[in-house]
Parts: sequence; C-alpha cells; structure tokens
Amino acid sequence: MASEPVVVLQLGRVAYEAAWELQRQLAAARRAGTIPDTILLLEHEPVFTTGRRGGTHNLRLSLAELATRGIPYYVTDRGGDVTYHGPGQLVAYVILRLGEGQRRVRRFVERLEATVLDVLETYGVTGWLDPARPGVWVGNDKIAAIGIAIHHGVTYHGIALNVTTDLEPYDWIVPCGIPDRGVTSLARLLGRPVELAEVAQRWLEAFARRFERDVQLDPEPVRTLADVLPRLTSRPAAATRS
Repeated sequence: MASEPVVVLQLGRVAYEAAWELQRQLAAARRAGTIPDTILLLEHEPVFTTGRRGGTHNLRLSLAELATRGIPYYVTDRGGDVTYHGPGQLVAYVILRLGEGQRRVRRFVERLEATVLDVLETYGVTGWLDPARPGVWVGNDKIAAIGIAIHHGVTYHGIALNVTTDLEPYDWIVPCGIPDRGVTSLARLLGRPVELAEVAQRWLEAFARRFERDVQLDPEPVRTLADVLPRLTSRPAAATRS
C-alpha cells in the first residue's frame, strides 16, 4: 500500500449541484497539491444527470414533467449518458491525482468497475462488465453506473451503486441510453434491506485492494459542504505530496 492514504469524507445526503461544484473545487486543489487524494461518500437528493455529450433525447418525460415531480436535470462534465441518482444509492466521488503512466481513462474506469464487482461478490451476487458499455451489470440489468472526468491528471466524479434505491424514476429515462436493458438494486437482488453504511465499508475495502492504496475514513461526518476544503487543506502537509 502507498504510504499516503486516500482520505474519505462522509457527506450524507447532498443536492447534486452543490456536490458537483465541490468536486471541481477539490480537483483544482488536488492539482495544486494543497489537499490529499480524496473520496467523497454520499447520497443525492433525486436528480437526473447526463454526461458532457448528453442531451434530452433519452428522457421519456419532458423537462417540464420532471420539474412537476421536483427532480432537476443537469448536463455535467463527466462521461456517460443519462442516469438517475437518489436516496439509497451509494455515490463515491474519487478525486485522485494519477501518476504520469496511469492516465488512461479506460484503465481507471476498469479499476472502479472491479471495486463494484468485488462488493457484489461479498453478497453472493455475480456481476459482469460489458466492454462497450461502462458500468456493472447483473444479468440484463445495470446495478452501478460509472462516469468520470480527468482534468490535468486529476479525476473526479465516480460511481453510483444502487443499494436500496427506488427504481421507478429509471422508467422516466432510457438509463445510460441503453433501451434494451434494465436497472436493479442490491436490495432487489437479495430480497432484503441492505445497510448503506455496510456497503460503503465493503466498497472502501475493495478500493484499497484494487488501487493498492490505504484509505483513511474520517469518522466525523461533514456537517456543511463549506467545511470540506478547509478540513482537507488543514491535514498534515505530508499527505498532500505526490
């Protein structure tokens, strides 16, 4: 394991736009070397997002109809097509400075996908990968979406794993632009409730193995997003060196 840990912060439930802006701030700080590599664990309020090349063609409801349901829609700077985020979904945003020889986007995505496969295996669920369609599948259904951005060697965005997620909002879109496949959750597959905190812990263990990094979970939950950057910046200087 690397001697400098990846710091993990627990954000609780966060509106998408606020978390997106925070990620951009943290990615800039990571490029400047003022914060360590960081993972943000959170849930989102209900929201639809699409990647930087996305549009509205994979929405089954109009933007006005989504608005009447109180669900915003954002075109973001990540890769990938339209997806849904909501309570009961484990979202992990990874702000990581990659080494000079590690900047292949596909390789990074493959390692993130592998972390989800590892988590599923601990529950006796067999997932699989489709090289043409990023994400993690169980049978014909997607259980985890992956969309990332890499800017000047620093990653942000990440994974969204359906744990106890309400799956009905996926009926209002063509998830990830793939009309002939479905969406599932860990709770649906197991036929029982699953604790999000338990899944998060298993995912962090898988991340540590797959990325060969120590992870350091900050036990104190983040109470306001304004605290995140100062909290990371105040960490020992040794943790910020590349």
